[in-house]
Amino acid sequence: MYLLEMNHIEKGFDGLGVLKDISLSVKEGEILSIIGPSGSGKSTLLRCATMLEKIDGGEILYLGERAAYIGENHKPVYKKGEERRKLQSYFGLVFQNFNLFPHYSVMKNIIDAPIHIQKRNREEVYQEARSLLKKMGLEEKENAYPCQLSGGQCQRVAIARALALNPKILFFDEPTSALDPELTGEVLKVIKSLADMDITMVIVTHEMNFARDISDRIIFMDQGVIAVEGTPEEVFSTEHARMKEFLGKFHQA
Repeated sequence: MYLLEMNHIEKGFDGLGVLKDISLSVKEGEILSIIGPSGSGKSTLLRCATMLEKIDGGEILYLGERAAYIGENHKPVYKKGEERRKLQSYFGLVFQNFNLFPHYSVMKNIIDAPIHIQKRNREEVYQEARSLLKKMGLEEKENAYPCQLSGGQCQRVAIARALALNPKILFFDEPTSALDPELTGEVLKVIKSLADMDITMVIVTHEMNFARDISDRIIFMDQGVIAVEGTPEEVFSTEHARMKEFLGKFHQA
């Protein structure tokens, strides 16, 4: 069974089609990277997968259970209440710009949702948070505030916060786009360590070498469609004209 299935997804804004008949699936332990030019629909796809944007067509399933579909009135139908919260517990999302609470300490940013939303034992959550901070190389920063951290440190806190919810699948929306090259290396190293732990991940990224090295599969999106899909070897050696053009511009940069 797939952890995530997105079937024939359609999404538009102001009459402009952004996602056009997108279908993909993710198995447990798999790492899927999504690449493509700006405006190709990558981030919108992640926002639809995590129910931050409503779909206009198609269906989304987690572990075979429908999270969203189009009803008889041609409007999207989503689970509500406890059923929705259960589905949302399946995934974590790491944003481009960290989205940490500036008035919370590092520790409170990590433990707040597990304690207050998942209603888990406070001491167990604290211990798990300290373990995660150690894995992120931030054990000395638990009482610091986001304004006292570098961008790379903030992004590592955001990753720890997502992992603290024990998600089945972790989504990354261009996690290094707001970072300089040195800090980018810090964050990519952490994500690679998660891959070694067999954590299921879907990663929107513009780091081509990273995507090639870490991914089981890669999707190349262009103008709202999946233009190329396959293993890293297949995608990076494709004769698809648009993909070759995209990679050519990347190599020139």
